Amino acid sequence: MGPIRTCAAAVLAVVSAACAGQATAVAPVESVAPRADSAAPRADSAVPPEGALVPEAAGVRPRAAAEARAAAPESADPAWAPPILHSLAVFTVTRSVEAVLWPDPFADFRPERWGYHYGEAFTKPPLFDAAQPAFRWDHDPWPINVFGHGLLGSEIYLRARTCRFSAPAAVAFAVAGTHLWEYGYEANGVRPSALDLVYTPLAGALLGELRYATWRAARGIRSAPARFLVRALVDPFGEIERGAGVFDC
Repeated sequence: MGPIRTCAAAVLAVVSAACAGQATAVAPVESVAPRADSAAPRADSAVPPEGALVPEAAGVRPRAAAEARAAAPESADPAWAPPILHSLAVFTVTRSVEAVLWPDPFADFRPERWGYHYGEAFTKPPLFDAAQPAFRWDHDPWPINVFGHGLLGSEIYLRARTCRFSAPAAVAFAVAGTHLWEYGYEANGVRPSALDLVYTPLAGALLGELRYATWRAARGIRSAPARFLVRALVDPFGEIERGAGVFDC
């Protein structure tokens, strides 16, 4: 019995050792976590998120960048400098044209005459002659009052709208611009007109909002030349300024 017990013990030891060796020989399961070097994409292959604006350094034209900023929601902060400088330029050019077309009184630059007219403008009420026909209450031809002042007001209004002004803010801007024109630019030649003070911003707001709606709707035109043509028709000066990169709205 002794040898048998010895052999059995030896066999049991061999089997136990074999089982223990097989258990230790099994390789551990590799972690499913991704490797550190493949966890993040390479920086040079990153794709910008949808809707992100491509920097101008990547080749975006100034006009396209300006249109993207101008099409921002109206809740964005309005840009003040472009409509102010634009309006001052329009007033200056218009006043110069008046001096050429009607030298008397607009080309009379004598200081005493300017002093007299400015004094009259700020000491008397705006001119309104009810005895005159409709839209001639300030003694100007009716086409100038109806079309000229309507276009002038719409130019001021539209420039404010394209620079992210709300409609009420653009109306207030047109009212302020009209008063500057009547009491600042034109008052050295003629007395301010009550008709112009009311009609210019109101007609300008109606016509200007129509121009602004057309300008915004042109974004849906697929053809780039056609889109530019429509926008240039409704906002020629603004398109020149945006295309030249002078302003960003």
